Amino acid sequence: MSWLWAIIVGLVLGLVARAVLPGKQHIPLWLTVLCGILGGMLGNGAAGWLGVAHTRGIDWTRHVLQLIGAILVVFVVDLLWNRIRGRRATGARQRM
Repeated sequence: MSWLWAIIVGLVLGLVARAVLPGKQHIPLWLTVLCGILGGMLGNGAAGWLGVAHTRGIDWTRHVLQLIGAILVVFVVDLLWNRIRGRRATGARQRM
């Protein structure tokens, strides 16, 4: 059941990260979910490293770190996705 929560949280984090970033991101939804999952894992790691992973009540610091991680991952993956897709489209045009 934890994999289902990872997908749900990854979807929410990925969509919020895409909404926060300026401009339009051209990555598909499945990649947005993966970016959200990876960003959440990075945020959890950073929270553990900072010593704020387990606090009383709601772990706001951990959640903010997860969102920051998701924003960074979506930004980098969007750049890479555009670069890869742009090269493929250019290569296809050159063959014609």
